[in-house]
Amino acid sequence: MATKRIGWVGLGNMGLPMVKNLLKAGFEVIVYNRTAAKAAPLVEAGASLAGSPRELWEKADTVITMVADDAALRQVHEGPDGLLAGAVSGAVAGGSGVATAGGGGRVVIDMSTVSPATTKELAAKLAEKGVDYLDAPVSGSVKPAEMGQLVIMVGGKKAVYEAVGAIFEKLGKASFYLGEQGSGNNAKLAINLFLSFTMQGLSEAVNFAREKGVAPAEMMAVINESAVSSVFTKLKTPNFVNDQYPAAFALKLMAKDLRLVKEQGMHSPGGLVIEESFRQAVAEGLGEEDLSAIIKFIATKGL
Repeated sequence: MATKRIGWVGLGNMGLPMVKNLLKAGFEVIVYNRTAAKAAPLVEAGASLAGSPRELWEKADTVITMVADDAALRQVHEGPDGLLAGAVSGAVAGGSGVATAGGGGRVVIDMSTVSPATTKELAAKLAEKGVDYLDAPVSGSVKPAEMGQLVIMVGGKKAVYEAVGAIFEKLGKASFYLGEQGSGNNAKLAINLFLSFTMQGLSEAVNFAREKGVAPAEMMAVINESAVSSVFTKLKTPNFVNDQYPAAFALKLMAKDLRLVKEQGMHSPGGLVIEESFRQAVAEGLGEEDLSAIIKFIATKGL
């Protein structure tokens, strides 16, 4: 039976709406964020606040992490007040636990986009303490997170995936069990590789049209009625039309994900070019803007 007591680490653009959905679904949620002020609206909505990952560990029986990168995830686990410091056993202090097929009944679910190597290393350390680990990154940005319409890709023990299925049901429109630990990470990296091709291609098309006298608003209207129209092209239309790029998915995070793809052995010629494009765009100061801001780099540099 799945837990009702969830500990959540990371309250960024994605984590905040995801926790709201769990609270609405009736889960008890204890939250931790390095900037505690970000937790205020969740506390008002019924969440409890922990002062450290270790404190959160002592109160929750399933812990979910949603942080920016490998370094942040390692800090959450391996810092002096991290999860591993609290994971002295699989028992829950004062908690009911969650019945799964492995470990001592504790589960850590990482929903960040990180390296499969990091997943396997942290999973091995937790397994020594009787704790199960799932990598469960998501596809979708802020709006799907708010609507509970994310797509979740999961690696780990199948029995553990099935035991926590009620959590995934409240966060996404679909979840997929893909195999051993790291499988979810690899699927997410593949999705973001595809997304980078889509974003680069769309931006190059809009920029080319603009250079030839077709305004972005006109070009996006054409694209959105054509065979290459998609939810994604429609979602990004206001960015190109208004030449404003508020970060739903920051360009720097796409650059980070493409670096991870490259480190995993990606060798396709198109992928290598696009990884370079996003990496240079970050170097040009575009990292904090939405990934659609790659059009600004394309317009000035060209590839």
